[in-house]
Formats: sequence, C-alpha cells, structure tokens
Amino acid sequence: MSEQIEKKNNEKREIPVVTPKVDIMETETIVYLVAEMPGVSEKNVDIDLQGNNLTIRGSTVPDSGQTEPTRSEYYPEKAYERQFTLGNSIDLANISANMKDGILRLTLPKVKEHSPRKIEVKCC
Repeated sequence: MSEQIEKKNNEKREIPVVTPKVDIMETETIVYLVAEMPGVSEKNVDIDLQGNNLTIRGSTVPDSGQTEPTRSEYYPEKAYERQFTLGNSIDLANISANMKDGILRLTLPKVKEHSPRKIEVKCC
C-alpha cells in the first residue's frame, strides 16, 4: 500500500504506508494504546473515531512551509496507518492522545458501569 504526497516543487510521488507497532495495556479503568511512529511529529498525526472504529494515521513528510531540516527528514519518508475496533466498554467521549518523540499514546477510559466491582452477598 502507498500514499501519494505532493512535494514542495509540486511533484507527486508515492510513499509506503506501514502498520505501526502498537502495545496495548489495560487496567480496571483504562486501556492504554502506545504506537511507535518514528519521525512523525504531532502536526502530522491524525486520529479518527467513527462509531467504534478508531483509526490512527501519521506521516514523516515534513510540512511544506519548513525551511530547516526536521527530525522526520532523518527517517525514510513513510506513512503509518492502523485501525482498531473498540468495544462497548470504552468511553468514546473521553479518549485522549499525546505524541512525543515518535511515540503516540492514547488513553481510552472505560465507562463506569463496565468497570469491575465487587458484588455484596446479602442474607435472606
């Protein structure tokens, strides 16, 4: 799979689209998703949520207005894309994300009623 990009001089070329490596960790109240996207800055990350489908995209292509070399220019140009289907236990309205040093971290809180709880047993 590849994606067409437009360079500064209006020439178009294709760059490869790869699947980023992702770690998924879960606690009783939160699911953490950590994606490795080397060379991608927060400006070049796109996160879409449509229904229960979460899609992350990123690109190492530098912004067309930049004049100084950026970290992304030290990596081969590529685009990242990966999609996840979220279960009903995720609070879709409160998902958050941050990007630092090519690592995208998403925090997916669980809805309160799906959090584990202890059920008390009562006598007759």
